[in-house]
Amino acid sequence: MIGKIIGGLIGARMAERQSGGLNRPGGALLGVGAATLARRMSLPAMLAVVAGGYVVKRYMDKREQRTSKPPKVGPSAA
Repeated sequence: MIGKIIGGLIGARMAERQSGGLNRPGGALLGVGAATLARRMSLPAMLAVVAGGYVVKRYMDKREQRTSKPPKVGPSAA
């Protein structure tokens, strides 16, 4: 019970810092779900989830970096 409360509080705090449309109650629900899943998962499964999250984050960062580069434009001759 205490783990769910702590997970909910952490999720709500994390949702405050994100601007992706996740509000405090949604973050609290995700935190409770994460605490429940963490309790039921084995250590290799947890490591796989963490590694997968890291790979996805790197992919998203690289994709964002590619799209945010300014176009290469040479000086005009006018």
